[in-house]
Amino acid sequence: MKSSKISTVMGKMIDTQKLVFEYIRRDEEGNVEGITRAVDGVDLKVEQGQFIAILGHNGSGKSTLAKHFNALLYPTEGEVYVDSYNTEDDDHLWDIRQEAGMVFQNPDNQIIGQVVEEDVGFGPENMGIPTEEIWERVDEALKAVRMDKYRKASPNHLSGGQKQRVSIAGVIAMHPKCIIMDEPTAMLDPNGRREVIRAARALNQVEGITIILITHYMEEVVDADKVFVMDKGSVVMEGTPREIFAQVDKLKELRLGVPQVTLLAHELRQAGVPLPDAILTRKELVEALKKCR
Repeated sequence: MKSSKISTVMGKMIDTQKLVFEYIRRDEEGNVEGITRAVDGVDLKVEQGQFIAILGHNGSGKSTLAKHFNALLYPTEGEVYVDSYNTEDDDHLWDIRQEAGMVFQNPDNQIIGQVVEEDVGFGPENMGIPTEEIWERVDEALKAVRMDKYRKASPNHLSGGQKQRVSIAGVIAMHPKCIIMDEPTAMLDPNGRREVIRAARALNQVEGITIILITHYMEEVVDADKVFVMDKGSVVMEGTPREIFAQVDKLKELRLGVPQVTLLAHELRQAGVPLPDAILTRKELVEALKKCR
Protein backbone atom coordinates (compact mmCIF):
# COMPACT_ATOMS: atom_id res chain seq x y z
CA MET A 1 0.00 0.00 0.00
CA LYS A 2 1.26 3.46 -0.83
CA SER A 3 1.81 6.07 1.87
CA SER A 4 -1.22 8.30 2.41
CA LYS A 5 0.93 11.38 3.00
CA ILE A 6 4.04 12.69 1.32
CA SER A 7 5.89 15.85 2.26
CA THR A 8 6.53 16.98 -1.32
CA VAL A 9 2.83 17.58 -1.92
CA MET A 10 1.87 19.21 1.36
CA GLY A 11 -0.05 22.43 0.71
CA LYS A 12 -1.41 21.28 -2.64
CA MET A 13 -5.13 20.60 -2.98
CA ILE A 14 -4.58 18.48 -6.09
CA ASP A 15 -1.25 17.17 -7.34
CA THR A 16 -0.93 14.74 -10.25
CA GLN A 17 2.49 13.30 -11.02
CA LYS A 18 3.08 11.80 -14.49
CA LEU A 19 -0.53 10.62 -14.48
CA VAL A 20 -1.44 8.07 -17.15
CA PHE A 21 -4.84 6.43 -17.54
CA GLU A 22 -5.69 3.79 -20.14
CA TYR A 23 -9.10 2.39 -21.03
CA ILE A 24 -8.90 -1.32 -21.88
CA ARG A 25 -11.44 -2.61 -24.39
CA ARG A 26 -12.36 -6.29 -24.18
CA ASP A 27 -14.45 -8.61 -26.33
CA GLU A 28 -17.34 -10.74 -25.05
CA GLU A 29 -14.90 -13.41 -23.87
CA GLY A 30 -12.83 -10.92 -21.89
CA ASN A 31 -9.89 -10.77 -24.28
CA VAL A 32 -8.18 -7.42 -24.72
CA GLU A 33 -9.19 -5.83 -28.05
CA GLY A 34 -7.37 -2.56 -27.64
CA ILE A 35 -6.07 0.08 -25.26
CA THR A 36 -6.85 3.81 -25.40
CA ARG A 37 -4.61 6.20 -23.50
CA ALA A 38 -7.06 8.87 -22.31
CA VAL A 39 -4.65 10.73 -19.99
CA ASP A 40 -1.00 10.85 -20.98
CA GLY A 41 1.67 11.99 -18.52
CA VAL A 42 -0.19 14.85 -16.83
CA ASP A 43 1.57 16.92 -14.15
CA LEU A 44 -0.99 19.33 -12.69
CA LYS A 45 -0.96 21.22 -9.42
CA VAL A 46 -3.84 23.09 -7.80
CA GLU A 47 -3.36 25.23 -4.71
CA GLN A 48 -6.00 25.45 -1.98
CA GLY A 49 -8.44 28.30 -2.70
CA GLN A 50 -7.79 28.57 -6.44
CA PHE A 51 -10.42 28.70 -9.18
CA ILE A 52 -9.08 26.43 -11.93
CA ALA A 53 -10.57 25.80 -15.36
CA ILE A 54 -9.77 22.84 -17.60
CA LEU A 55 -10.62 23.19 -21.28
CA GLY A 56 -10.51 20.78 -24.19
CA HIS A 57 -12.59 19.50 -27.08
CA ASN A 58 -14.62 16.29 -26.72
CA GLY A 59 -12.28 13.36 -26.27
CA SER A 60 -9.37 15.48 -25.04
CA GLY A 61 -9.26 13.64 -21.70
CA LYS A 62 -10.49 16.43 -19.43
CA SER A 63 -13.39 14.52 -17.86
CA THR A 64 -11.28 11.39 -17.40
CA LEU A 65 -8.67 13.53 -15.65
CA ALA A 66 -11.34 15.08 -13.41
CA LYS A 67 -12.52 11.66 -12.22
CA HIS A 68 -9.06 11.08 -10.76
CA PHE A 69 -9.44 14.09 -8.47
CA ASN A 70 -11.75 12.25 -6.08
CA ALA A 71 -10.69 8.67 -6.82
CA LEU A 72 -13.52 7.70 -9.14
CA LEU A 73 -10.69 6.45 -11.36
CA TYR A 74 -7.21 5.26 -10.39
CA PRO A 75 -4.01 5.87 -12.37
CA THR A 76 -2.67 3.27 -14.76
CA GLU A 77 0.70 4.92 -14.13
CA GLY A 78 1.81 7.84 -11.97
CA GLU A 79 0.19 9.18 -8.82
CA VAL A 80 -2.59 11.53 -7.74
CA TYR A 81 -2.69 13.30 -4.37
CA VAL A 82 -5.75 15.05 -2.96
CA ASP A 83 -4.93 17.30 -0.01
CA SER A 84 -1.74 15.16 0.27
CA TYR A 85 -3.64 11.83 0.37
CA ASN A 86 -2.65 9.31 -2.29
CA THR A 87 -5.86 8.32 -4.09
CA GLU A 88 -4.73 4.69 -4.21
CA ASP A 89 -4.62 4.50 -0.41
CA ASP A 90 -7.90 2.75 0.39
CA ASP A 91 -7.62 3.71 4.06
CA HIS A 92 -8.25 7.34 3.10
CA LEU A 93 -10.78 6.95 0.29
CA TRP A 94 -13.56 8.45 2.41
CA ASP A 95 -11.33 11.38 3.43
CA ILE A 96 -10.58 12.07 -0.23
CA ARG A 97 -14.21 11.96 -1.34
CA GLN A 98 -15.27 14.16 1.57
CA GLU A 99 -12.62 16.77 0.80
CA ALA A 100 -13.09 16.73 -2.99
CA GLY A 101 -16.76 16.66 -3.98
CA MET A 102 -17.95 16.10 -7.55
CA VAL A 103 -20.74 17.77 -9.53
CA PHE A 104 -21.66 16.12 -12.84
CA GLN A 105 -23.29 17.23 -16.10
CA ASN A 106 -26.80 15.99 -15.43
CA PRO A 107 -28.24 17.12 -12.06
CA ASP A 108 -31.00 14.50 -12.35
CA ASN A 109 -28.33 11.82 -11.88
CA GLN A 110 -27.23 13.37 -8.59
CA ILE A 111 -30.54 14.35 -6.99
CA ILE A 112 -32.19 11.49 -5.12
CA GLY A 113 -34.44 13.19 -2.52
CA GLN A 114 -38.12 13.99 -3.00
CA VAL A 115 -37.69 17.33 -1.24
CA VAL A 116 -34.78 19.75 -1.75
CA GLU A 117 -33.69 19.93 1.90
CA GLU A 118 -33.75 16.12 2.23
CA ASP A 119 -31.57 15.76 -0.83
CA VAL A 120 -29.01 18.28 0.46
CA GLY A 121 -28.91 16.52 3.84
CA PHE A 122 -28.33 13.07 2.36
CA GLY A 123 -24.54 13.31 2.26
CA PRO A 124 -24.05 14.56 5.83
CA GLU A 125 -26.50 11.93 7.07
CA ASN A 126 -24.40 9.18 5.47
CA MET A 127 -21.35 10.69 7.14
CA GLY A 128 -22.97 10.12 10.53
CA ILE A 129 -23.33 13.81 11.31
CA PRO A 130 -25.70 14.53 14.25
CA THR A 131 -29.21 15.55 13.14
CA GLU A 132 -29.02 19.09 14.51
CA GLU A 133 -25.75 19.74 12.67
CA ILE A 134 -27.17 18.22 9.46
CA TRP A 135 -29.92 20.85 9.38
CA GLU A 136 -27.38 23.60 10.10
CA ARG A 137 -25.34 22.38 7.14
CA VAL A 138 -28.43 22.19 4.93
CA ASP A 139 -29.30 25.79 5.84
CA GLU A 140 -25.83 27.14 5.09
CA ALA A 141 -25.47 25.12 1.86
CA LEU A 142 -28.81 26.25 0.43
CA LYS A 143 -28.06 29.87 1.35
CA ALA A 144 -24.63 29.61 -0.31
CA VAL A 145 -26.27 28.77 -3.66
CA ARG A 146 -29.30 31.02 -3.08
CA MET A 147 -31.78 28.14 -3.01
CA ASP A 148 -32.94 28.42 0.61
CA LYS A 149 -36.44 29.58 -0.35
CA TYR A 150 -36.90 26.34 -2.31
CA ARG A 151 -35.97 24.04 0.56
CA LYS A 152 -39.48 22.50 0.78
CA ALA A 153 -39.90 22.20 -3.00
CA SER A 154 -39.77 19.03 -5.06
CA PRO A 155 -36.66 18.92 -7.28
CA ASN A 156 -38.96 17.84 -10.12
CA HIS A 157 -40.46 21.33 -10.18
CA LEU A 158 -37.14 23.17 -10.48
CA SER A 159 -35.42 24.48 -13.60
CA GLY A 160 -32.20 22.88 -14.81
CA GLY A 161 -30.07 25.63 -13.29
CA GLN A 162 -31.88 25.37 -9.97
CA LYS A 163 -31.43 21.58 -9.91
CA GLN A 164 -27.73 21.96 -10.53
CA ARG A 165 -27.47 24.46 -7.67
CA VAL A 166 -29.19 21.91 -5.42
CA SER A 167 -26.60 19.33 -6.52
CA ILE A 168 -23.85 21.79 -5.59
CA ALA A 169 -25.53 22.44 -2.23
CA GLY A 170 -25.51 18.70 -1.55
CA VAL A 171 -21.75 18.68 -2.04
CA ILE A 172 -21.25 21.86 0.05
CA ALA A 173 -23.15 20.28 2.95
CA MET A 174 -20.35 17.72 3.27
CA HIS A 175 -17.92 20.62 3.91
CA PRO A 176 -15.43 19.85 1.12
CA LYS A 177 -12.24 21.82 0.57
CA CYS A 178 -12.59 21.36 -3.18
CA ILE A 179 -15.49 20.99 -5.63
CA ILE A 180 -14.84 19.47 -9.05
CA MET A 181 -17.46 20.49 -11.60
CA ASP A 182 -17.44 18.24 -14.66
CA GLU A 183 -19.21 20.27 -17.37
CA PRO A 184 -21.95 21.29 -14.91
CA THR A 185 -23.63 23.65 -17.38
CA ALA A 186 -23.54 21.44 -20.50
CA MET A 187 -27.25 20.61 -20.30
CA LEU A 188 -28.46 24.05 -19.20
CA ASP A 189 -29.84 27.08 -21.00
CA PRO A 190 -27.91 30.39 -20.82
CA ASN A 191 -29.75 31.54 -17.68
CA GLY A 192 -29.06 28.24 -15.96
CA ARG A 193 -25.39 28.42 -16.93
CA ARG A 194 -25.08 31.90 -15.43
CA GLU A 195 -26.74 30.75 -12.18
CA VAL A 196 -24.34 27.86 -11.74
CA ILE A 197 -21.17 29.80 -12.59
CA ARG A 198 -22.24 32.66 -10.32
CA ALA A 199 -22.68 30.14 -7.49
CA ALA A 200 -19.26 28.60 -8.20
CA ARG A 201 -17.54 31.98 -8.12
CA ALA A 202 -19.25 32.92 -4.84
CA LEU A 203 -18.18 29.64 -3.21
CA ASN A 204 -14.61 30.30 -4.27
CA GLN A 205 -14.44 33.99 -3.36
CA VAL A 206 -16.57 34.00 -0.20
CA GLU A 207 -16.15 30.50 1.23
CA GLY A 208 -12.60 29.88 -0.01
CA ILE A 209 -13.53 26.56 -1.59
CA THR A 210 -11.20 25.38 -4.35
CA ILE A 211 -13.12 25.10 -7.61
CA ILE A 212 -12.03 22.97 -10.57
CA LEU A 213 -14.30 23.67 -13.52
CA ILE A 214 -14.30 21.39 -16.57
CA THR A 215 -16.07 23.17 -19.41
CA HIS A 216 -16.19 23.94 -23.11
CA TYR A 217 -17.89 27.33 -22.63
CA MET A 218 -15.11 29.86 -22.94
CA GLU A 219 -16.98 32.70 -21.20
CA GLU A 220 -17.14 30.62 -18.01
CA VAL A 221 -13.38 30.67 -17.44
CA VAL A 222 -12.67 34.40 -17.79
CA ASP A 223 -12.42 34.87 -14.01
CA ALA A 224 -10.39 31.72 -13.31
CA ASP A 225 -7.01 31.97 -11.59
CA LYS A 226 -5.49 29.51 -14.02
CA VAL A 227 -6.52 27.62 -17.14
CA PHE A 228 -5.26 24.25 -18.36
CA VAL A 229 -5.97 23.24 -21.97
CA MET A 230 -5.95 19.54 -22.87
CA ASP A 231 -5.52 17.74 -26.17
CA LYS A 232 -5.03 14.01 -26.78
CA GLY A 233 -4.79 13.35 -23.06
CA SER A 234 -2.03 15.87 -22.37
CA VAL A 235 -1.92 19.41 -21.00
CA VAL A 236 -0.79 21.47 -24.00
CA MET A 237 -1.36 25.00 -22.64
CA GLU A 238 -1.53 26.53 -19.19
CA GLY A 239 -1.68 30.07 -17.90
CA THR A 240 -4.04 32.83 -16.85
CA PRO A 241 -7.20 33.35 -18.94
CA ARG A 242 -5.58 36.39 -20.54
CA GLU A 243 -2.45 34.43 -21.44
CA ILE A 244 -4.50 31.57 -22.90
CA PHE A 245 -7.00 33.66 -24.85
CA ALA A 246 -4.22 35.81 -26.34
CA GLN A 247 -3.40 32.73 -28.44
CA VAL A 248 -6.51 32.71 -30.62
CA ASP A 249 -4.91 30.89 -33.56
CA LYS A 250 -3.43 28.15 -31.38
CA LEU A 251 -6.81 27.59 -29.72
CA LYS A 252 -8.41 27.30 -33.17
CA GLU A 253 -5.86 24.60 -34.03
CA LEU A 254 -7.02 22.76 -30.92
CA ARG A 255 -10.65 23.08 -32.09
CA LEU A 256 -11.46 25.53 -29.32
CA GLY A 257 -12.93 29.01 -29.43
CA VAL A 258 -12.48 32.10 -27.30
CA PRO A 259 -15.04 34.35 -25.58
CA GLN A 260 -17.07 36.24 -28.19
CA VAL A 261 -15.79 39.64 -27.09
CA THR A 262 -12.19 38.34 -27.30
CA LEU A 263 -12.81 37.08 -30.83
CA LEU A 264 -14.35 40.42 -31.86
CA ALA A 265 -11.34 42.32 -30.47
CA HIS A 266 -9.00 39.91 -32.27
CA GLU A 267 -10.75 40.49 -35.60
CA LEU A 268 -10.74 44.27 -35.09
CA ARG A 269 -7.03 44.11 -34.33
CA GLN A 270 -6.41 42.16 -37.54
CA ALA A 271 -8.37 44.87 -39.38
CA GLY A 272 -5.93 47.47 -38.09
CA VAL A 273 -7.60 48.75 -34.92
CA PRO A 274 -4.84 49.19 -32.29
CA LEU A 275 -6.30 47.05 -29.50
CA PRO A 276 -4.38 45.13 -26.81
CA ASP A 277 -4.21 41.33 -26.85
CA ALA A 278 -6.74 39.13 -25.09
CA ILE A 279 -9.55 41.49 -24.19
CA LEU A 280 -11.80 39.40 -21.97
CA THR A 281 -14.88 41.51 -21.20
CA ARG A 282 -17.21 43.91 -22.94
CA LYS A 283 -16.14 46.65 -20.52
CA GLU A 284 -12.48 46.16 -21.47
CA LEU A 285 -13.35 46.37 -25.16
CA VAL A 286 -15.35 49.58 -24.71
CA GLU A 287 -12.53 51.20 -22.74
CA ALA A 288 -9.93 50.12 -25.33
CA LEU A 289 -12.03 51.49 -28.21
CA LYS A 290 -12.39 54.83 -26.43
CA LYS A 291 -8.61 55.12 -26.32
CA CYS A 292 -8.46 54.51 -30.08
CA ARG A 293 -10.41 57.67 -30.87
